[in-house]
Amino acid sequence: MTHTATALTADLRRIEADGYRLRPGERAADLVPALLAHIGDLDPQLRDELVYPTFHAFVTGDRLTEDELRDLLDTLIDDQHLFHGIGGHDDPTVFTRTFSMLVVALVLARHRDRPFLTAEQFARTRDALLRYHRQERDLRGLVTEGGWAHAAAHHADALNELVRCPESAPATHRAVLDALAALLHNGTTIFPDEDDERMATVVDVLAEKELLPEAEIAQWLGRLADCADQPRSRAQMVARVNTRNLLRSLWFRRPRTGVLAGALRAAETRVNRFRAP
Repeated sequence: MTHTATALTADLRRIEADGYRLRPGERAADLVPALLAHIGDLDPQLRDELVYPTFHAFVTGDRLTEDELRDLLDTLIDDQHLFHGIGGHDDPTVFTRTFSMLVVALVLARHRDRPFLTAEQFARTRDALLRYHRQERDLRGLVTEGGWAHAAAHHADALNELVRCPESAPATHRAVLDALAALLHNGTTIFPDEDDERMATVVDVLAEKELLPEAEIAQWLGRLADCADQPRSRAQMVARVNTRNLLRSLWFRRPRTGVLAGALRAAETRVNRFRAP
């Protein structure tokens, strides 16, 4: 199969119409290089509606062997994919990074269902995901030219899969909370496109599956709300509003009693400037 966008679009539309069944002689692995070449394509129809769903079908539908999945994951987290153009802003390379992140999430979900990653590869993937938030500067949601970038949301999706993996230890869970805090307190961007909901999912999973003690998550919520005590500035407002939105998302997911409920109420009271005295 050719790597041109036009030919790939035709191939993927045909594969989609066939329920992602391949013709005799075709192999999913042979299509992966073309999918990777267009994983961050500026055409949202090709990227969002064809390339990503095909990856989803191949990864979750056992169309790739475990060796092929391991090779795919190594490629996804390399400097030409997850870290391609990292540190730039208003740059089209963001689509390669963020859609590589989504496919990383698919591979981790497949591993969680039936483990196949080596301890070393899992550790490399974990470290890459935890390093990413420190370097990503382009937190746009919907981009006029290119469609959804959604770095924070896609990162949260991958972190959600990471914490669910049995290899993830409490130290990893704490590092994930630190990553979420950094995304919320990013200094420039108030998330308008429900990124906070996807971040809330990660915290909810940590609590629901008892991956960290409730008291520890409650303390983290309190530290998030410490931004309310900082001098007023744009960065402080970004931190406060993003934190408030996350707290409200969690409030409607968690039980209304207990340690976390009290922490959510207390933290929201601190960051909400418009509460009646």
